[in-house]
Amino acid sequence: MPADGVVDGDVVGRGVRLFPRDLRLCALGSGSSGNATYVGDGHVGVLVDAGVSARAIAARLGEAGMADAPVDAVLVTHEHGDHVGFAATLARALARKGRRVPFYMTAGTREGLPERCVPDGVEVIEPGRTFRVAHLDIEAFRVPHDTRDPVAYRVGVGDTSVAVVTDLGKPTRTVAAHLRRCTAALLEFNHDEEMLWNGPYPWPLKQRVRGDHGHLSNRQASELLSDALAGPLRHVVLGHLSEHNNTARHAEEAARTVLDAFGRDVGVHVACARGVTEPVFVPIDD
Repeated sequence: MPADGVVDGDVVGRGVRLFPRDLRLCALGSGSSGNATYVGDGHVGVLVDAGVSARAIAARLGEAGMADAPVDAVLVTHEHGDHVGFAATLARALARKGRRVPFYMTAGTREGLPERCVPDGVEVIEPGRTFRVAHLDIEAFRVPHDTRDPVAYRVGVGDTSVAVVTDLGKPTRTVAAHLRRCTAALLEFNHDEEMLWNGPYPWPLKQRVRGDHGHLSNRQASELLSDALAGPLRHVVLGHLSEHNNTARHAEEAARTVLDAFGRDVGVHVACARGVTEPVFVPIDD
């Protein structure tokens, strides 16, 4: 038997067919109530962030038809509670199932992590350097946010990759360059600017959200989406929508305006804040 446990296209012990192969992107919660996104190919998989409980993650994977999806690592973007609040308990839950998995994060994120959230198996990474989880190629890249060393992640197999990009205050050339390499992306469409300024938040919080280290507006996210269209993008998941300062309609209209201007047929999906979003399946081009 090969070392990776693959025989004639089957994944031994997991009941998942490898062929036809695809990369799956599935938001299991996206917003201030908790964030977790699954990326995998049916053989190997990772979670981006652990702001949702282990029980909810399992239930939502089941709802998405991926109850047997393997979790081989957790990629942590930054130390805010809606991204790491369940990291320690998730590590223990996975260990009880015989899966002691690494939790990858930058040194700054590890330093800022609340002690109650520190999981077993922390692996410190350096943004800009690719590392591997089995055959998945993973790169963390810096984003501007009001934490110690926040990152987004791009996960790839062969020439196919997807990205999870949330919690950033402005578009950057680095983010745009990574999106241009992606076939699918979960991209933050946090707020409608008019709704934010006229909404219920106190003035200091409005300034934080709108600042260069806060969150992307629909307009700013649309700028990044237009950059991504220079690459092979087929699907975009609109993520981390504010429950007070945005609506699915506002975000989707902003995205579709860009796509119509470029004449591109790209699937647009709006991530659920407190539940699972239908997964996106991207064929792997080795």
